[in-house]
Amino acid sequence: MSETDSSLPARPKSDVSAAVGLVGVAGLFAWVAFARAYPAIADLLDLPGPRETLGGPHSALMALLAAAIPMAFWSVLVDKVHRNPSTGLDWSLPRRRKADRSITTVKLAGLWATWVIIAALYCLCRWYWSGSYLFAMEVLAWAAIPLVVLSIPYVWWIDRVMIEPRDSAWHFGALLTRRKGWNFEQIKKHWRAWIIKAFFTAFMLSITPFAFRAIVTANFAEVLARPESVALTAIEAMFMVDVIVGTVGYIVTMRPLDAHIRSGNPFLAGWVAALICYPPLVWGILGGGRAISYEENVAGWVHWFSGNDMMLAAWGAWLAVLTGFYAWATFAFGLRFSNLTYRGVLTNGPYRFTRHPAYVAKNLFWWFATLPFLVTSDSPVDAIRNCFFLLVVNAIYFWRAKTEEAHLLLEDAKYREYHAYMARHGILTAPLTRGWARVRGFAVR
Repeated sequence: MSETDSSLPARPKSDVSAAVGLVGVAGLFAWVAFARAYPAIADLLDLPGPRETLGGPHSALMALLAAAIPMAFWSVLVDKVHRNPSTGLDWSLPRRRKADRSITTVKLAGLWATWVIIAALYCLCRWYWSGSYLFAMEVLAWAAIPLVVLSIPYVWWIDRVMIEPRDSAWHFGALLTRRKGWNFEQIKKHWRAWIIKAFFTAFMLSITPFAFRAIVTANFAEVLARPESVALTAIEAMFMVDVIVGTVGYIVTMRPLDAHIRSGNPFLAGWVAALICYPPLVWGILGGGRAISYEENVAGWVHWFSGNDMMLAAWGAWLAVLTGFYAWATFAFGLRFSNLTYRGVLTNGPYRFTRHPAYVAKNLFWWFATLPFLVTSDSPVDAIRNCFFLLVVNAIYFWRAKTEEAHLLLEDAKYREYHAYMARHGILTAPLTRGWARVRGFAVR
């Protein structure tokens, strides 16, 4: 297709409405307001217990519900996602097809065996038993028995309306119970999805209390006293939105909400590019191991603009905008956010401007917040090293973006249309695509 070809179709319709993420954010901030106002509410109603804001870890778990419930109701009652063909459900089937308990039994065997294996892996991996991960392990241990009990009626119910109830969980269960008909590709699909869900759910739960508490316990009188404090608190609020909505996305992978994982990324490069950005690998690469460290002898934007309130306000506002763009890229997914998965195609919100708004915002934020070229050691070598390694981090995210695109291009014709549309019309994507094409053309010559 030539660059002057005007036959390119319009931007495809998004599989997620713009409103679903917004109602989730509204629910989250409603709970934050309640948690902050709880001392006054307790006084007014003469409730027992301490008079303090609800900034603890259990209140953070309630924040997950406060975001998830409005999104779930909106998805079903307004967007009516349960009727989407992509759910693989036909609600008329119970009237036309007799229930097959043997399918449900095999599927439950596969599901419960998966959970046992994941629990064993949690026990074996040492990093899950220190620091913030202890909270995630406590939550998952507490949830284990209710999940097992509730899985029985849920799987029985969902099997009755599934067009093809022999899904990937059934294939794994069939392997374990020595039933005929299991398929190895389906088993790989099953484990890709569950490894992603297990790895990222634990990580997201581990950081949820910190993200929530920072906003609920903030002293707004002190915050408003300084421009940098306003910016930093706004950044923390956007970080909270990203974490809470993102955590909901990993947990609520349900077919009736059309939020199930349709496939995990099948490319090894995609897994490597994603996992090196998270614990435990990131601790050795960007953390204590400092194999790729871009923060040696840096002081950050607040230090360098100290004493100039106008610059602190302007720079802080820009960083807050970048973080807001990053959070928008998460809550635009509604219930479907997660790494390394295909759960439908998102084309609205910030995805109108670039195919990877979160990565663009995050990488720009690191440059503007860290200012790696300004070092307290006055060493040009430190400055050069910092800039070089931050460029390496940028390259990792570029690689990660390309592996995600390869996955979605493989899965969905709608994404192929969106990919082509953005290459021509995306405000950020189109010029970058043209520039990359020129670089590649120059390299070939």
